[in-house]
Amino acid sequence: MAGGGEERERSQGRAGRAIGRAISWPPRSAVPAGATDLTEGVSAFLTRKVRSWVAAEAGPGRLLPWVPVAFGAGIAIYFAADREPVASVAAATALAFCVAAFVARRSRIFPLVVMLAALSAGFATAALKTARVAHGVLARPMFSVTMKGFVETRDERERTDRFVLRVEEMESPRGGIKLERVRLSVKKGTAPAVSSFVELKARLLPPLSPLRPGSYDFGRDMYFQGIGASGFAMGAIKTVEAPRSGGTYLRYAATMQGMRDAIDARIRSVLSGDNRAIATALLTGRRDAISAPVNDAMFISGLGHVLSISGYHMAVVAGVVFFAVRALLALFPALTVTFPIKKWSAVAALIAAAFYLLLSGTEVATQRSFFMTAVVLIAVMVDRRAITFRTLAVAAMIVLLIAPEALVHPSFQNFDAVFHKANGR
Repeated sequence: MAGGGEERERSQGRAGRAIGRAISWPPRSAVPAGATDLTEGVSAFLTRKVRSWVAAEAGPGRLLPWVPVAFGAGIAIYFAADREPVASVAAATALAFCVAAFVARRSRIFPLVVMLAALSAGFATAALKTARVAHGVLARPMFSVTMKGFVETRDERERTDRFVLRVEEMESPRGGIKLERVRLSVKKGTAPAVSSFVELKARLLPPLSPLRPGSYDFGRDMYFQGIGASGFAMGAIKTVEAPRSGGTYLRYAATMQGMRDAIDARIRSVLSGDNRAIATALLTGRRDAISAPVNDAMFISGLGHVLSISGYHMAVVAGVVFFAVRALLALFPALTVTFPIKKWSAVAALIAAAFYLLLSGTEVATQRSFFMTAVVLIAVMVDRRAITFRTLAVAAMIVLLIAPEALVHPSFQNFDAVFHKANGR
C-alpha cells in the first residue's frame, strides 16, 4: 500500500510538472497564426509600437519640437562632411523636399517628409551661410604688416585689450592675401575707440586650430565672424582721417559701445575689482575684466553660467518691466477699464528685452533667451497661450536660421538644459 501511494504521488508530481511546462511553453500549434516565428513576432510588435509613437508625435502641435532637431542634425551633417558641398545643389534639394512636404501634408508619410525637409534645409542653410561669409584666411604668419581700417569692436581684458579691425588697406613686405577683418591684442588701456579709423603695424598669425582632434575649433568661430587672422599690434596706433564713411553698422557699434562704457564708468565709481567686473558682465555682457581666480572659482562651483546673459537675466529684465509698467498703468482707472494695459505692458517688456539683447552683445545664449521671451510676450499681445516646448522649438529654429554655426558653439548647450527642464527631468 505504501509503495502504491508513493507511486501515485510521483505520477501526480510528474503530471503537475508537465502541466506547468505546458502553461509556460505552449506547443507550437497553440501560437497564433502569423506569429509562428519568434523573430517575426518581435518585429511586428516593434513596428506597431514605432507607428504608434510616430502617430502620437505627429498629433496636433507635437511634431513642431522635432523640426529644429532635424534642422540641427542637417547642420551637424554639413560640419561633419569631408569636403565643401555645392551650395546651389543643397538649396535645390532642400526646396524639393519642402515642396514634397507641402504636397504630402495630408498623407500618412507627412511626418517623415517633414523631417527630411528640415534635415535638408539645415544642411542647405549652413552651406549658404558659409558661401555668404566666404573671405580670405591667413595661412602662414606675417610680420610687420601695415594696415589701415575701422575699429568695429573693442574688448577690455584682465591684462590686455583686444579689438577687431575692418581692414581697408594692407601692405606687407612679402605681399600676401587680402584680409577683411583681423583681431589684434594691445596693451591694457591702449585699444582705440570703436568706429575710429586707425593706422598700425602688426604681427599676424593664422586662426588657432583645434588643440586636439574633435575639440572646439576656434578657427571656425573666427571664420563665421569674418575674421581671417589674429595677432598683436606693434608700436603706436595712429588715428587718421577716414577716406570714407564707416557705414551704418559702425555708427550702431559706436553707440552701443558708448553705452557700455558709460555703464561701466558708473559702476566703476561705486565698485572696484571683481565686484565691478561681475556687475559689468551682468549688465553689458563684458566678462573679460573678471580675474582668472574668480572666473575659475565661478566655473568650478557651477556658477559660471550666471555670468552668461541668458534666460534668467532676460526673464528678470522683461518681467520687471512688464509688471512695473502694468502697475503704473493700473493707477489710472480710466486706462484699466478702456484699454488693454496688459498688452501695452507686454510691448514695453519686449522693447526692453530687445535693448538688453543689443546692449549685451547678442551672444547665442542671449539670442535664445530673447526669442523665447519674445514668443511669450507676443502670445500675450495676441491673446494666445505660450507653450514652453513650442517656445523652445521656435527659439531654436530662429537662432539656427540666423547663425547655423551656433549649433557647435558651447552657448548652444543651454538649449539642451532647457529641453530637459521642459521635459521635467
